[in-house]
Amino acid sequence: MTAGIWAIAVVLIVALICLTEMQKAKHRAKNGIAVDWMGGEKPIAPPTNPALEREVEELRERVKVLERIATEDRETKLLSAEIESLREK
Repeated sequence: MTAGIWAIAVVLIVALICLTEMQKAKHRAKNGIAVDWMGGEKPIAPPTNPALEREVEELRERVKVLERIATEDRETKLLSAEIESLREK
């Protein structure tokens, strides 16, 4: 009888350890953490996307132009001409 209890206890301990390791792996994967061969944890650098960076830079330039147009004190006709000239670029 005691051997059966010990076997159940061992199985439960092993199952608990497995579940804990699975949760740790899930947490690391979700947060971009890599584990080296010594067990040390290091953050994984996000991959760079040149197309995305170029698009962000273009959008920043557009925002600068819009801010400049919105903050300048001009008459409506001059503002319309400026917008049309910017659209042509």
